[in-house]
Amino acid sequence: LFGRLDIYIMKELLVVRHTSVDVPQGICYGGTDVPLQPTFAEEAELVRQRLEGYTPDRVLSSPLSRATRLANAIGYPEVDTDERLREQHFGAWEMKAYDEIEDPQLLRWYEDYVYERPTDGESFAEVVTRVGTLLEELKASNHEKILIFAHGGIQMAVGAYLGLYELIDAPQHFQGYGSVMKYQL
Repeated sequence: LFGRLDIYIMKELLVVRHTSVDVPQGICYGGTDVPLQPTFAEEAELVRQRLEGYTPDRVLSSPLSRATRLANAIGYPEVDTDERLREQHFGAWEMKAYDEIEDPQLLRWYEDYVYERPTDGESFAEVVTRVGTLLEELKASNHEKILIFAHGGIQMAVGAYLGLYELIDAPQHFQGYGSVMKYQL
């Protein structure tokens, strides 16, 4: 008579950005595995306090050490890593100062960072698509409280994929080091 009723359980997703990196200002480092500041222990403690009382039933991390190191320090020594949580790869521009990049593609990228790719890198739209495949898997899973350790670009990609803002507006939602963003799947 009524047919099948699908019940959708909202899943809670927390995405934590890694702590501050030990890289000079103005350096492009997205997909590069870079070191963390000497203040890591203090910053990690602040993140731990922000997560206090949260008991996830699934924990994932970017494979980059700045994310896994934070996960480990907070109490997740055996965190599962997923390549889809890597920060955006800036290709030939990695570890170069933006003001020293002499690539005509840089101007095109500045004009349309959503769809233009850095030379030998990936566009923000590609990051959103990559992250979206993981989010769809998490939506279909039995997990209700999910904790992810990742990057600022991944936080922005999650919000854009979930339709909280347009891709072009994502940088307006960029969060600081050690931030914890809460989403519903």
